[in-house]
Amino acid sequence: MSADLPGDVLEALFEGVFEQPLWARFLDRLRALTGADYASLIFRPPAPARPSVVHLYSGTGSPPLIQQLYRDRLHMSDPLPYHQFEEGQVYALEELLDPRNPADQEFFRALLAPSGMNFVRQMRVVEHSGVNVWLTLSRRAETFDPGHHALIEALAPYLRAALRTYVALERERFAASLANEAARRLDLGWLTLDAAGHVLETNAQGAQILESSNILRRDGRGLLTAQSPETRQEIATEIAALLADPGRRSRAMILSREPWLDMLLMPANGHTISSGPPPALIAYVHADSGSSADRCAQLAQLFGLLPSEARLALALSRGMTIAEAATELGLTIQTARTYSKIIYGKTGARGQTDLVRFIHRSVLAFA
Repeated sequence: MSADLPGDVLEALFEGVFEQPLWARFLDRLRALTGADYASLIFRPPAPARPSVVHLYSGTGSPPLIQQLYRDRLHMSDPLPYHQFEEGQVYALEELLDPRNPADQEFFRALLAPSGMNFVRQMRVVEHSGVNVWLTLSRRAETFDPGHHALIEALAPYLRAALRTYVALERERFAASLANEAARRLDLGWLTLDAAGHVLETNAQGAQILESSNILRRDGRGLLTAQSPETRQEIATEIAALLADPGRRSRAMILSREPWLDMLLMPANGHTISSGPPPALIAYVHADSGSSADRCAQLAQLFGLLPSEARLALALSRGMTIAEAATELGLTIQTARTYSKIIYGKTGARGQTDLVRFIHRSVLAFA
């Protein structure tokens, strides 16, 4: 027997992946449509190892005392073969509990009857990666009719599709959380700019850099600008050059050495992450939240450098030449060259390029 599924139920099912709590309207509407006292979705992993379970429900659940009893003791004697349910098949309680089995009947008297689950319909649906969801509807006083049975069965492919969307979203959220944490640890932000240089969007780290760096900021008109006139002019020049020649190579700029802040400007090439106007440029901004003294101490610890060697290594890793670093640190060029050879020996670098790569790809990037 087939069943037509109301549009508002299907709409709530597919939109439920974006709700908090998940699928609240779907469970409410399904419960009302079937006259159930209780409707629930329970997520469990493919293996029956019983780690954490997501339990979503509408209606009156089990009394707190019964819930605690299940957690403490009854779950060990639960006779329902959840993982053996045929996928997409609807089961009635009388198909799952043997009236001749004392243990089954004791489970019914101890848990199901006090919870008002005298009449039950259950169905298991499996998402293609192996994630299970169990749909349960129950009534206290009257059994479900065949039409309700058919309606629940007809939900299976739609519930499977909604579950697939949910699993994909959760994986994307997890991947995004890892990427955001990496960007936070690296002090790496991004900004998108329109052709006039207005900041369109940023990630959290980019917004923080704009708000707190005192070097790079967004002015009252929303334009990307800088505190110093020289840096402001350099940014404006590079933006104009990139817009005039989209094939131009990306431009990296050091905006400040103490505290460290650099920026990479590049054409957006049609990339967009919003429904608004596509950006013309992307700016990747990188700040070093640690002081130079902190970085020198970390370099010394990681590579076994003396303080004077660590200071030179940090300067070289930030793009200075030997001569520039010597002037910055008050060393003679000869002394700086001698130190650099010691640094290359201790770090295993074959030159300044290697040194920069070793330092910026080491765990210090996350420190």
